[in-house]
Amino acid sequence: MANVVIVGSANVDQVFRVTAIPAPGETVLSHGFSIALGGKGQNQAVAAARAGAATTFVGALGGDAFGASIREGLAADGIEARIHAVDAPTGTALIAVDDAGENTIIVEAGANSALALDDTDAAAIAEASVLILQLEIPLATVTHAARLARAAGTRVLLIAAPIQDLPAELLANVDILVVNEHEGAFLARGAAVESLAPVVIVTLGAAGAVAHENGGEVRVPAPAVSAVDATGAGDTFCGALAARLAGGAALDGALRFAVAAASLSVQKHGAVPSIPLRAEIESALM
Repeated sequence: MANVVIVGSANVDQVFRVTAIPAPGETVLSHGFSIALGGKGQNQAVAAARAGAATTFVGALGGDAFGASIREGLAADGIEARIHAVDAPTGTALIAVDDAGENTIIVEAGANSALALDDTDAAAIAEASVLILQLEIPLATVTHAARLARAAGTRVLLIAAPIQDLPAELLANVDILVVNEHEGAFLARGAAVESLAPVVIVTLGAAGAVAHENGGEVRVPAPAVSAVDATGAGDTFCGALAARLAGGAALDGALRFAVAAASLSVQKHGAVPSIPLRAEIESALM
């Protein structure tokens, strides 16, 4: 089986369903509430595992009930969990989802902000086909993980979210950069977005995604669906993409697979609960 390692965040999401996302100073009543597993790193790990990859998650949790529920969730999806126990509360997110499926998210990093790698994490990265990174953990840890992966010949997939300035060393060690249009414009600073990494994938929401590689472009439209919740759709895309690439698929095939996975995820509520299985994705592609 393909081997994907994710170094990233794990949260418990507290999700409020609202008719419309409140404006500053506005109070609204919710018409539904749920608690579900989330965090960009955990979402990506679950997406990779459900898409068929042998998956390892490296993250930091507190010794609280939220941390225990995350451990149980990772185990349920067959994910090898390399957990650093830290003296901080487990990360959490407050999410408002409106009736059109759009969301706003407030994240308390908690234990995620204390994640640092050890020698056994380095060994796991060295053995992987693909390493997934994102920016809900310390930037120094992300940069270190990318450096380890480059030295070992492991392919590095970086999701530049939440967006921030990135050190040149990190970008130099990235093989595939995934951004949305806003993130791409922020990082490119007026230059061509495809100049940021050997492969740059721009996600386009309901319009699908476009990949830039070697001066060429691969554009995959998304199917028309009735979206109810976009939470975790980008992470589903990235986890499915990594699983397919680790399995030896070409970029265009992996991109179609990832777009299909994300399109399925927006049709269900929640982050982890909405992530589809490989068989569901393959059926959607038929």
